[in-house]
Amino acid sequence: MLEVVLRTERLDLRRPEVADAHQVLSLLNRPALMEHLGGQKTLAQIEEKLARTAALFASEGFGFMLMVERASGELVGQCGIKRVDNPLAHNPGDMEIGWLVREDRWRRGYAHEAMTAVLHHAFAVLSAPLVVALTAERNEASWSLMRKLGMTRAPELDFADPAYPPKDNPTILYRLTRAQYEAMP
Repeated sequence: MLEVVLRTERLDLRRPEVADAHQVLSLLNRPALMEHLGGQKTLAQIEEKLARTAALFASEGFGFMLMVERASGELVGQCGIKRVDNPLAHNPGDMEIGWLVREDRWRRGYAHEAMTAVLHHAFAVLSAPLVVALTAERNEASWSLMRKLGMTRAPELDFADPAYPPKDNPTILYRLTRAQYEAMP
């Protein structure tokens, strides 16, 4: 049975399974979606990522989830929390949030809706002292949502990542502390 971790007004955020790999490959592994995430992945890479996510849920109780639109039952994205694990990052181990919404569901507020629930979960359930989000500096859509979520830029945590092309460097970070989150209206 597929475990729903969080529910929002329109979405079920559920744990992924390796069996979801073909659906992720066909719906979320698109050039426009993967442009700032290192490019499209192979089925084997997606299966490996989903297996790592299952292990993270087992060990830490959180991870990235699939966003399922309740009205249609369709997979519309991914979102969640993991630990910063890039070896070049200046803040390894911090809780990192992220999201991805398929193109035909852009501009419907799904990312904001899902990430509002994820932030609440991070602070209220997981007792995170802070969360961060990473993106390429040129990915204005992502950092615009980070700002809308109340996050602030942390330029001292930016870093260059040679795994990404020059146009996607530097990797920039935004953060939100528990105190900032609790002070939000």
